Amino acid sequence: MFIVYKKVKSLTEVTKKIGDKILKGERLTKEDGLALYDCDDLAWLGSMADLVRYRISGDYVYYNVNRHINLTNICTSRCSFCAFGCDEDSQQAYEMNQERVLEVVKQATADPDLSGLHIVSGLHPTWPFEYYVNIIRAIKTNFPTLHLKGFTGVEITHFAKISGKSIRQVLQTLMDAGLEALPGGGAEILSDRIRQQLCPNKATASEWLEVAQTAHDLGIKTNASMLYGHIETIEERIDHLLTLRKLQDKTGGFQTFICFPFHPEHTEMANMVQRTSVWDDLKTMAISRLMLDNFRNIKAYWVMLTLPIAQLALGFGANDIDGTIQEEKIMHAAGAKSSTSLSKETLIATIREAGRTPVECDCNFNIVKVF
Repeated sequence: MFIVYKKVKSLTEVTKKIGDKILKGERLTKEDGLALYDCDDLAWLGSMADLVRYRISGDYVYYNVNRHINLTNICTSRCSFCAFGCDEDSQQAYEMNQERVLEVVKQATADPDLSGLHIVSGLHPTWPFEYYVNIIRAIKTNFPTLHLKGFTGVEITHFAKISGKSIRQVLQTLMDAGLEALPGGGAEILSDRIRQQLCPNKATASEWLEVAQTAHDLGIKTNASMLYGHIETIEERIDHLLTLRKLQDKTGGFQTFICFPFHPEHTEMANMVQRTSVWDDLKTMAISRLMLDNFRNIKAYWVMLTLPIAQLALGFGANDIDGTIQEEKIMHAAGAKSSTSLSKETLIATIREAGRTPVECDCNFNIVKVF
């Protein structure tokens, strides 16, 4: 049963009390989060989120020089909201062998500032776990200075099932091969209702959380995300944020939180929902910053938001604008209109224009250079 926030008091009174809590540094409740979504004073929401952002990280805005590698788009999950995954016999299907991966990485290292790789892909029906371990080991052996962030909680769960190993054993094996961090994808909305309807063939909410907690226990930092703007309720968004906040209280292992607005184009849901509005994007960014008081970083993912909106989000609580990427495939398969890559100079200029300090970092937010 969903708890619906009722306007028993004027919105002005409610938001004033929430504002007082924010000014005092007090933790917001579920009811506060629901009330914030009821608030249409976007400028006020932005100012509150920007205040919290400044308290936590000052004027630093992080980016990295990275390269995305998607090993395959063949996937057994076939989620309703995904335009990237396909069947083995699809004309769009592709697979990367180790030789091809190393070739792509070598090409990427032509950029002397490249600090790391972001590796995610579909749940391939026949590749063994050893394939992924060997890929990580080969990259680390040939390019030892690159930081390797790879495999979502969904992929780690898949690896455990195909290998017969525990989540801990899978993560330890990958870490021994050279993996240094996990991305935040696959969380979607941490609701069994949502996942049963949209992605019943991949990790459950509890399995995704188990991967994150186990990784943190092993000393592997991870990211967290939320895919919003499809069939979820506002309450489910807030519950998602509170679930992440609770785990962060316990482990402290989440590095950044990413708001992913759903892009319905080319998905099975294309005729069911529309792309979220800029208003919703900025409101969700600000509320995420206010609710996730134990997360240092909130990412404005320019790939899905577009660069102008990501820049605007820097005034709504975000202090992380992702990276150069070089080649993004997953979101663009769903109709993302942004570039597939950006230059380091563009990111620096974007951050500076917002009045912030650009900070280059690696996948674990270790500072490479402050501009």
